[in-house]
Amino acid sequence: MALRYDTATTPPPSFAEGGNMRQKVRATGLDPNYWYAVEFAHRIQPGQVLEVVFWKRSIALFRASNGELHAIENRCAHRQLKLTLGSVEGCRLVCLYHGWSYDGEGRVAAIPHPLFGKTMPELRVASFPVRVRYGLVWLFPGDPALAEGRALPEIPELEGPGRWACRPLSFTWSAHHSMIIDNVSDFTHAHLHRKYRPFGDARLLRCETVGDNVHVSYDTEVGRGRISGLFVDHRRIDTNHMELCYQYPYQWSNTDDAIKHWLFVLPIDEHRTRMFFLFYFKSFQIPFTRIPIPRGAMDWVLRIANRWLIAPLLDQDRSAVEAEQNAYAQHWTAPIAELNPAVRAFQEVTVRKWQAYLDSLDAPSDAARRVPSPSASSQAK
Repeated sequence: MALRYDTATTPPPSFAEGGNMRQKVRATGLDPNYWYAVEFAHRIQPGQVLEVVFWKRSIALFRASNGELHAIENRCAHRQLKLTLGSVEGCRLVCLYHGWSYDGEGRVAAIPHPLFGKTMPELRVASFPVRVRYGLVWLFPGDPALAEGRALPEIPELEGPGRWACRPLSFTWSAHHSMIIDNVSDFTHAHLHRKYRPFGDARLLRCETVGDNVHVSYDTEVGRGRISGLFVDHRRIDTNHMELCYQYPYQWSNTDDAIKHWLFVLPIDEHRTRMFFLFYFKSFQIPFTRIPIPRGAMDWVLRIANRWLIAPLLDQDRSAVEAEQNAYAQHWTAPIAELNPAVRAFQEVTVRKWQAYLDSLDAPSDAARRVPSPSASSQAK
């Protein structure tokens, strides 16, 4: 007989307890052995420290007086206070309580009070590789030894003298990261955006999983809003087709190599996600003409568009996925009625990658495999 739950008092199951795909995916983290966007580079100046949370792990991101960025575990090795409560002094992060200072590698570099005859102990907290690209700070929260072998997303249109216009946006929504990926990649929710009409009449043409990527194609009318549509040259750009990809753990779209975007999610916990949206455009036209807007004015136009068009549009998505998060907490035992096969494909990759990461934690390391067991040693004698 099937178990019955009082969902009003019983929380949704953990990843291990989940009995179906939806229950499992809503409890997954993301594999930390990737680069994650965590902050805008201009938001953290020399002498500043900020807290970053990756899947319930607090990290102190600080910029030293020489301009270098560092990320270390947000915990003093002494009394476990958050180091973000302290201050940056020169090239070190100093704990608020006893003044213990940490270098960029997480080592305790100085203890200002007497040690009662003891020598300086060798203490440290974890440190994490950091990079800056596309105006974002990127953090590698997993095994530092794997960082060099893992590439950051490549966006050539945002580099060099001929770069496209882009004004990144960031939001923190009260929803699981998988709900957000479902939302931005599933074009069956045009009804939600009927005021702005960013897309419409979507027809799924392709849904294919290749390795860790899910490729999706839609025939859909893009950029047909009353205002936004005036800036797109529909005669030169095929705005009736869009390619999307869930390139784990990132997501991107491409409309005729002229309108593109990337989404980088930062999972905070099962109920909160920070996102960085990069919408970038090859060019806009001056409304009611076919004259391109000068490159120097594109950033200004995008700044206005972000405030009056894109941010309000995304706020509709926020309200929907946050409502979905609340609904899932109440109805996680309800039957699944998902009609878009792409959503299932996104979830399968997310669950598979998280399970593989958990399995890797249980697997013995290469070093451990090289160490003979006591029984093997005795047999060798």
